[in-house]
Amino acid sequence: MSAPTLDMGRVRAITLDLDDTLWPVWPTIERAEKAMRSWLSHRAPVAARLSGDTQIQRRLRDAAVADHPAIAHHLGDLRREALRRLLVESAEDPALAEPAYRVFFDARQQVDLYPDALTALEALSARFPIVALSNGNADVHRVGIGHFFRAAVNPAITGFSKPDARIFAAAAAQAGVSPAQVLHIGDDAQLDGAGALAAGMQTVWINRRDERWPAELPTAPHAEVASLTALCALLR
Repeated sequence: MSAPTLDMGRVRAITLDLDDTLWPVWPTIERAEKAMRSWLSHRAPVAARLSGDTQIQRRLRDAAVADHPAIAHHLGDLRREALRRLLVESAEDPALAEPAYRVFFDARQQVDLYPDALTALEALSARFPIVALSNGNADVHRVGIGHFFRAAVNPAITGFSKPDARIFAAAAAQAGVSPAQVLHIGDDAQLDGAGALAAGMQTVWINRRDERWPAELPTAPHAEVASLTALCALLR
């Protein structure tokens, strides 16, 4: 599959994924869940023990979405509701769901940036307005990088998740440009790459793990790089 040609002359703004683009997400989530379990262990020990069971967590989340479809795109509300259900099943106080979630959320903001992230953010933000565009619930201001961004967009704000074209359109609107004037940068071929392309954006795929672009996706990205350092060199 031949890739479309990247046209930097069209680019007036950048939308940028966060998780696994600026930092590895799963170590962050695992630390946050560990912090939450530790907090619960002194207040709701049964729920704390069961919270590490992925099958139970999946069942509770599926049930929460089935009963409350509106929270499917709001990771915070979904996790809180799953926690509440876990506490009820454990015969422990469901009111603990909110403070337990706050422990998780606070720890979720403690990320370990990739070594090339800050340099890239400085270089990109000096040239373009940047809008954070993530399906996650990291807060760029609490992470400490908010000053690089014009705005931040996620499903809790828009009601849509990547690869839905509407979340990309919302991010372009925050930058004050049309989707055709945006370069989207992210690590997920389907959510970031195919989603941005379908929304009319140009896209660069950050492929840190040397993966193949999925053959089932109809269009290749405009460019592929192995790091944010390589991205900055490409965009010079």
